[in-house]
Amino acid sequence: MGNRTKVVLLGTGTPNPVPARAGSSTAVVVDDRSYIVDFGPGVVRRAETTYRQKNILALKPKNLKIAFLTHLHSDHTVGYPDLIFTPWVMERDEPLKVFGPKGTVDMTEQIIKAYEVDIDGRINGLEKANIVGVTVIPTDISEGLVYEDELVKVEAFLVNHPPFEAYGYKFTTPDKVIVISGDTTPSENLVKHAKGCDILVHEVYSGQGIKNKPQKWYNYHTSVHTSSYELGEIAEKVSPKLLVLYHQLFMVGDDETAAPSVIENRVQEIIAEIKEKFNGEVVSGNDLDIF
Repeated sequence: MGNRTKVVLLGTGTPNPVPARAGSSTAVVVDDRSYIVDFGPGVVRRAETTYRQKNILALKPKNLKIAFLTHLHSDHTVGYPDLIFTPWVMERDEPLKVFGPKGTVDMTEQIIKAYEVDIDGRINGLEKANIVGVTVIPTDISEGLVYEDELVKVEAFLVNHPPFEAYGYKFTTPDKVIVISGDTTPSENLVKHAKGCDILVHEVYSGQGIKNKPQKWYNYHTSVHTSSYELGEIAEKVSPKLLVLYHQLFMVGDDETAAPSVIENRVQEIIAEIKEKFNGEVVSGNDLDIF
C-alpha cells in the first residue's frame, strides 16, 4: 500500500514566539488516522493548514481524536484548550483521548472547568453543539505500552527533563518505527527504545551558540536539553534512517529574531556538529514539513 505512515511537524518552536514556528507539536499519521504528540500554541491551525495544503484528511480538525503529552511545560501544553474545543466546534463527534505524565488528568479537569460557560453556551444555545465531541478521556501514564489500535502501537519511555516527569514516545506502525524525544538531556533510555528506528525526531540546542549565553541560561539549557554534539553521539548509537531536528534552540539572539541567513548558517553549523559523530541523514525541521 505504499508509504502508509507520515510524520508531520505541526510546530517546531520553543517558548520564544517566533511567527514561523508554532509551539511544539508533531503528528504521526497512519492511513486516515492522526496521533498528535504535544500541543503548543497554534496546533489546530497548523493541522488545518496541512489538511488544506497537503490534503491530509487525518489532520482536519474534527479528526484530531488521539493525543499524547511528553511533559507539562507550557510551550507543549498551552494549545490543549485549542485541541479540546476547536475540533469540537468543527463538529468532532467522538471523545478526545489524551495520554500524558502525572498531572495530565488534573490539567484536563481544570481546563474543562475553566470553559464551563463556553461549553454551556454552545450546547444549550443556538449552536446546539454535540455533547460527545467536547468530552476528554485523559490518562496519566507510566512507562510501557500506553495505547494500541489496529494501526499503531505506542510505547512511552522516561527521559530526563528536570524537574518534570517527561516521556518520549515510540510509534510502531505497519511500515515504520517513529521515535519522538520530547524535551530531554542525553538519555540512554531513549537510545535503548529508539535503536534502529526509521525516524528519530529529537530536540537540540546549538553547541557553539550556548557558549555566548548568560551563565543562568547556560546552566539551564545544559541541564535540561541536548546539544548538537551530544545528539551526534546519540544518533550514532541509535542509527536511525533519518534524524529530524525539532525544538531547535539556535542561540542567535534573545528571541531568535536574527536574519534568515544567520539562522541558516547556524542550522548548517548544528548539522555539521551532529555529523562529527553521526554519518546518517539529518534534516533541520520546519513547521509543516512531512517525512
